[in-house]
Amino acid sequence: MNETIRVIQNRRSVRAYEDRPIDRDTVDLIIHSAMRAPTAGNLMLYSIIEVQDQTIKQKLVKSCDNQPFIAKAPLVLLFLADYQRWFDVFIASDVESYCEAEGKEIRVPGEGDLLLACCDALIAAQTAVIAAESLGVGSCYIGDIMENYEHHKELFDLPQYVFPITLLCFGYPKTTLSAKELAPRFLQEYIHFENTYKRFDKTALDKMLESRDPQRYFGNATNVGQHYYARKFSADFSIEMTRSVRQAIRTWAAHDQ
Repeated sequence: MNETIRVIQNRRSVRAYEDRPIDRDTVDLIIHSAMRAPTAGNLMLYSIIEVQDQTIKQKLVKSCDNQPFIAKAPLVLLFLADYQRWFDVFIASDVESYCEAEGKEIRVPGEGDLLLACCDALIAAQTAVIAAESLGVGSCYIGDIMENYEHHKELFDLPQYVFPITLLCFGYPKTTLSAKELAPRFLQEYIHFENTYKRFDKTALDKMLESRDPQRYFGNATNVGQHYYARKFSADFSIEMTRSVRQAIRTWAAHDQ
């Protein structure tokens, strides 16, 4: 097993950090690595905000489902799906005149452009994660940044064609975790298919969930499926995330042609 594969195989989310900063050279190396990630048409449809203000970090603790470790992370990076930069380029380049000469209406970013930009941003984020891991810096994704869209839009002064797709916390792990503590994954047969999609019957699904059986079920749940439905899918944060993303899409596509 080479070093890159070892890093990928042993990576896990880290939420407890040593009380020491990440030096500037290391931070820049993580960001520069992210910027070398694959990107659609080399457009780099993402931006990265380094959250240095402790007051903002404290606000993120509350708005991202009450997770105190966000405020303690030495490095917090917000990855944004960003088509605003290119649309500003188009306007500055007078594409309106170009479209008029072509007999076409100017096109503005739509839902497809949003999803493409989200892909770009997430690929960059994961590249940053692997780069950091290789340098001994742990990380944790905060998907809850997609909640409370209006609040985060105001907090970071986000224009119409920018969407906060993920937040990443980085820091040196406070404790050394053993390989036995790696979070379980489904068996490959449930994830990897050939040529067509595959669905599973109840027997196969029950087998798939064997590694995910918690010690205690959430609320009144009596099996693993009910547990995850109640704890994740129908939880308040999940419902808010859906509302928030729906509003973000409406804002993004408000003037779609």
